[in-house]
Amino acid sequence: MRGRRNVVLKWDGHTHSKFCYHGNPAEQQEYLDRAIGLGFQRYSVTEHPPLPDKLVDDPKLMLELAMPERELPDYFAYMQEVKARYEGRIELAIGLEMDYLYKNESFSDRIVDKWAAKMEDAVVSVHYLPSRGGSIRCIDYTADDFKDAFLGYYGSIDKVVDEYFNHVEMEIEWAAQLPMRKRIGHVNLIRKFHKELPEMDPVLIRRRLEGLLPKLKAANIGVDVNVAGFRVATCEEAYVPEWFMQACLEQGIELVYGSDSHKPEQAGFSYDWFADRAIK
Repeated sequence: MRGRRNVVLKWDGHTHSKFCYHGNPAEQQEYLDRAIGLGFQRYSVTEHPPLPDKLVDDPKLMLELAMPERELPDYFAYMQEVKARYEGRIELAIGLEMDYLYKNESFSDRIVDKWAAKMEDAVVSVHYLPSRGGSIRCIDYTADDFKDAFLGYYGSIDKVVDEYFNHVEMEIEWAAQLPMRKRIGHVNLIRKFHKELPEMDPVLIRRRLEGLLPKLKAANIGVDVNVAGFRVATCEEAYVPEWFMQACLEQGIELVYGSDSHKPEQAGFSYDWFADRAIK
């Protein structure tokens, strides 16, 4: 036995929907019917909320990153209707994947203040870092964009890694005040393109991840065991290392499986990998 977990539900805790502009237009029932067929009892929809206008300089990319603010009421209304329709078959938990927005925390605060009463779940993620000229760039767009945005600006891949984890620490501090169930999304997302980047120092990554454990424990924040990295040719690993999962189990930090599904067939992806490592 590698550890034990105190959540008995079979739960997919990080998923997306037709409101994702880089996802799939499928209706929610397609995701839920697949999840039910796989034996899931709880299914959290954690859609990307709006972002500040012109957060990134690329207008086309901005359109793909998140729903516009005018769609938030439609999102919550749609999910409430689906939740009621599936009551008794599967628990649909409605939430958002909140971005930690450095120096734009007030933007996220406003969304949470307005919609917290309708949110059962929050996955809080770092997708953006400062880049040259004061611009904000995505860490998970493409490998070439990552190189262009960060390697020259920070000077080395390990300095990028360090800055990423600085933002994860700030993310935990920000997420601690959220009133709903919460967890940190894909904590090792910085590894998404590692096969096409200079080698990252594993000792540095381990040290920075170890440093998160007491912060997560103190803030009562869980960890999204995000398996989407297995679907990425430049990664081919989960976004949470196995040793980190074990450390969380030992310290009583909740682990929640996350398919990070952006299309129905991805719901439940690699759940057995998670179960073998996190459930008695």
